[in-house]
Amino acid sequence: MLFVGSDDAMTLRLLAHRVRTLILLSIALSSVALAQQREQDIEEVVVWGRRPLKEIGVQKTQFDSLALKENVALSMADILTFNSSVFVKSYGRATLSTVAFRGTSPSHTRVTWNGMRINNPMLGMTDFSTIPSYFIDRAALLHGTSSVNATGGGLGGLVELGTAPTDDQGFAMQYVQGVGSFSTFDEFLRLTYGNERWSFSTRAVYSSSPNDYEYTNRDKKVNIYDEEKNIIGQYHPRERNRSASFKDLHLLQEVYYNNLRGDRLGLNAWYIQSDRELPMLTTDYGDEMAFENRQRERTFRGILSWDRIGSDWKVGAKAGYIHTWMAYDYQRQLSKEVWGVMTRSRSRINTLYGQAVGEYTPSSKWFFTTNLALYQHMVRSEDNDIIRQDGNKAVVGYDKARVELSGALSAKWQPTKRLGMSLVLRQEMSGDRWAPLIPAFFIDGVIYPQGNVLLKASISRNHRFPSLNDLYFLPGGNPDLKNESGFTYDIGVSYEIGKGGRYRLSGSASWFDSYIDDWIIWLPTAKGFFSPRNVKSVHAYGVELKNNLTWKIAPEWLLDLNGSYSWTPSINVGEKMTPADQSVGKQLPYVPEHSAALTSRLSWRSWSLLYKWVWYSERYTMSSNEYTLTGRLPQYFMNNVALERQLRFKPMDLQVKLSVNNLFDEEYLSVLSRPMPGINFELFLAITPKW
Repeated sequence: MLFVGSDDAMTLRLLAHRVRTLILLSIALSSVALAQQREQDIEEVVVWGRRPLKEIGVQKTQFDSLALKENVALSMADILTFNSSVFVKSYGRATLSTVAFRGTSPSHTRVTWNGMRINNPMLGMTDFSTIPSYFIDRAALLHGTSSVNATGGGLGGLVELGTAPTDDQGFAMQYVQGVGSFSTFDEFLRLTYGNERWSFSTRAVYSSSPNDYEYTNRDKKVNIYDEEKNIIGQYHPRERNRSASFKDLHLLQEVYYNNLRGDRLGLNAWYIQSDRELPMLTTDYGDEMAFENRQRERTFRGILSWDRIGSDWKVGAKAGYIHTWMAYDYQRQLSKEVWGVMTRSRSRINTLYGQAVGEYTPSSKWFFTTNLALYQHMVRSEDNDIIRQDGNKAVVGYDKARVELSGALSAKWQPTKRLGMSLVLRQEMSGDRWAPLIPAFFIDGVIYPQGNVLLKASISRNHRFPSLNDLYFLPGGNPDLKNESGFTYDIGVSYEIGKGGRYRLSGSASWFDSYIDDWIIWLPTAKGFFSPRNVKSVHAYGVELKNNLTWKIAPEWLLDLNGSYSWTPSINVGEKMTPADQSVGKQLPYVPEHSAALTSRLSWRSWSLLYKWVWYSERYTMSSNEYTLTGRLPQYFMNNVALERQLRFKPMDLQVKLSVNNLFDEEYLSVLSRPMPGINFELFLAITPKW
């Protein structure tokens, strides 16, 4: 890995361009060289099988089940941070964590759970810190254009999350207890029952912590005085993360039925109860006992599904419901017994969901799909719902309903084993607005069969409707906003080689280029509040690299390596709003130009050693990219390590794991003035009885 300084932005971009070129050439050459060596030196030839028609030309990152079930304390934000090169923006431990693809914003990332979109219709984004990884059995990223296969509006991409029936026959149970630094406790329980027709699963996660870790506050200085009260020195104080406790409860009930004649039924019900304090800023000098800053959430997500599978076709239908109640309270103590309410926000969101899908495979060369999804959102948002002196309520907010419709047709054609093409046509509607037709075209071809070297390319348009807050928030909502529109193309190469039982090496490299017009941004107005406007045109482009190596070093030794890297310039190419506007031609705020992640797992018998590393380059906090004290956040590296042991006894299996997070006690910030924890520890004990 090559690291360069950031004093000269032009030099950085030139060096990055050279690094990108060298990496792409090395990937292509290494894949060909390894394939040739395999052809010459290895007698055993591994056939990886014909690629699925569904994935023609798709740029996809699939997460391993071991990563998802690494430990009960992890959220999907943690999984994405260390197992992909997307940028995870975190406001601190157990606080808002959002994901941005390919230099776009969090609202440009679509998220589905078992096929149902779970983006907040008010904000347009998803908080990944509230999704425990132990509740997810399948997870994948669809990058850029590839998201059009599943949904519209993902100008950056799509995060697919899902659950699956248990493979256990009869009764099974697993209990995990986690104890960590800062008096953190995590508990997980799963009860399952399965037979050839039925599958039942009940999961529960409860996490709590005062979350009062220590950190060095670089935003404050304490003076050192001599006996005559002269300042003779200064130092940065050690402080605790104040007002940051959390209690999160998750319950997931699943029921699946298979009549063994082609019909499959499913029920998924997920309940979330969260009570979190919002930590104080590093610039706050107030007394934590003199104010309350708290967010609470109650969310229910439920899905009923039916699928019928024939010899060459499949049809299915889903019906779902989401209810979310969110409360935010901010108040300060005015006197000993008098509190002043600054904000009392209450939001209620109800979403009805329905979907119908169909698949038809008339031959081994053709594959047709169709799907239609309908969402009915009903949102009531209230701010400052307090009693005024005249006895009336002061309510600021909105009460709106909106229908969203998304339909798509696709045809995938593989005329030969080495060539595949796909066309997707998608239509989107929101309220009374129809977006222009969204076309997407994909093509891939095997250019070197011995190394399974596959060349992919795709091109598409896409559109995103403004969120309900963008349109109706009071004060400031703008009902005249236009849709954000994007045009994206990408090209990439992937390879896969190996020898059965010895090693497997796979990887990919891709180039993407995206133009997004009418980018929505909230700006201050002359009336003292912010309002959204379509002001930006953004050019986001770059390189994504992925590699995986699984190597059986010796009869009882196994090494698994996963690495990823992204180079993602995301430049504002719009017109200047004012003569003093310095944002044109600059990197978007909080978008790192470089990011990389690496995970390695070394296993021996019942022992396993896991190492995780992630790097984000510097991020600007202002659109002008100024190098002021608070205008940028420096790059940081994160290192985690875990040691695990499996113990097998007649009545039960035990799993003991010790995790060390932030191994080298790195001082870092993901968001300005939001403190992050230093080195910390977690101990987990998993118990799996044998009935």
